[in-house]
Amino acid sequence: MPVTYRLAKDFNVAASIIRAQVAPNQVGTLVVELQGDIDQIDAAVDWMETQDVEVSSASGEIIIDDLVCVDCGLCTGVCPTQALTLDPNSFHLKFQRSRCIVCEQCVPTCPVQAISSNL
Repeated sequence: MPVTYRLAKDFNVAASIIRAQVAPNQVGTLVVELQGDIDQIDAAVDWMETQDVEVSSASGEIIIDDLVCVDCGLCTGVCPTQALTLDPNSFHLKFQRSRCIVCEQCVPTCPVQAISSNL
C-alpha cells in the first residue's frame, strides 16, 4: 500500500522518509517525519491505524557517552538533520538535541558504540 502517497493525497500531510526497511509481501518498518496541520496529521494517524499500520511516536532521545566518543565524525555523515556535527575549530563532536529526530541512523554507525537511544 502506498502509505506516503495516501498521506499526501488524502490528508495533505507531507511524509519525509528517514529510514525504510520494506520488502514486498513482508512486514516492514518506515520511519517518517510528518509535516502538516495537526488535525490532518491526527486524522492521517487514525487512518493508518485502521489500515493495521502500527504507529508510534519517537518520544525517546539519542544519548552520546562523551567518555567513550572518540570524535571520529562517522555519525555526522549519516545524520539527516545535521544534529551531529564536528566543531571546525576543535574537531569535537557537537550534538544539537533540538535538531535530532531520533531516526537512530547514528547508533549503528558509531564504531565505539558511544551512541545509543532510549526508545
